[in-house]
This record gives sequence, structure tokens and C-alpha cells, in this order.
Amino acid sequence: SVTKIMTMLLTMEALDEGRVQLTDMVTASANACSMGGTQIYLKEGEQMTMDDMLKSIAIGSANDAAVAVAEHLGGSEEGFVNRMNERAAELGCTGTTFVNPNGLDTGGEQTLTTARDLALISRELMKHEKIYDYTTTWMDTVRGGAFQLANTNKMLRQYDGMTGLKTGYTSAAGFCISATAR
Repeated sequence: SVTKIMTMLLTMEALDEGRVQLTDMVTASANACSMGGTQIYLKEGEQMTMDDMLKSIAIGSANDAAVAVAEHLGGSEEGFVNRMNERAAELGCTGTTFVNPNGLDTGGEQTLTTARDLALISRELMKHEKIYDYTTTWMDTVRGGAFQLANTNKMLRQYDGMTGLKTGYTSAAGFCISATAR
């Protein structure tokens, strides 16, 4: 799920560039709804605001929301993943290959990255102050309060000054974190 740092970065850049707004409605595709792991259980055709999707990604680590946002921004999941890899190269990442916007291992493919590359991507995301509205939030809700989100970063409540950023886990990588504090 630390892959979602790049997903959030591309989303924040699209917001800053005015290509999307937090109030824009994002529609869940069958593909987005088919994601396993941590999710908000999107239904095909369900719409949520970009704001609620970002909350779901940053706070709840929702794999389905990450794919829905990727499809919304990139036209397709594949198009978005291509942009993820392009942006990683632009940032000077030399050991990173993204295969999807959420970090799940799929079809024998795995996202690969390094601690250095993850730090480069995290540093770029941290330039977008709005992201802290999400990454510093311990609990929130979507769907008008009907679905509760709990932050996967338990250090938020234990480390004074913690600002995020994202946790992750796969069986191959184990537990991962990109931690930020002020």
C-alpha cells in the first residue's frame, strides 16, 4: 500500500493543476470493485467525491478507491500506471516499477521500489499541504457517516508530530512504512 503514495501524489498534482476538483464525482468500475485486500467495498457504478476517495486511500488504505481514482485520472488503470512510472523516473527513482495504483501483487506481477525511491516520492507528496488533511486523520467516515475509516498508521497516536505518511503490507515485502513528522 505504500504504492498509494504515488497514487496520492498524482492526484494532488491533478488537483493543484485544476484538472480535477475535490467535489468531482468518481465512478467505480467493475475493475475497481474487484480489488481484494483493504477496501471500502465500492459497488459498480457507485459514485463518491474525489475528497471521499482520497480519504479512503490515505486513511483507510482502500485498494478499490485507489483504482477508481486511477481510472478517473488516467482514463484507464493502465494509463495511470504508465504515468506513475513516468513520474517516478522524473523524480529520479531508479529502482521502482509500478504495476497498479494500490500495490497489490497481481497475476505474478509485483510493484518494486527501494527505500530511496520511496523517500523521493514521499518528499514530493509532502510538498502538497492538503495531503496532511488526510494523512494526519486518525478516524473519519465516508458515505454520509455510514462507513468508518481508521488510519492504518498507528504511529499517528503514539508519536508527537507524526504527519503520516503511509503504511503497507504484502506477503513478499512484509510490513512497510513511509513515516513523516514535523
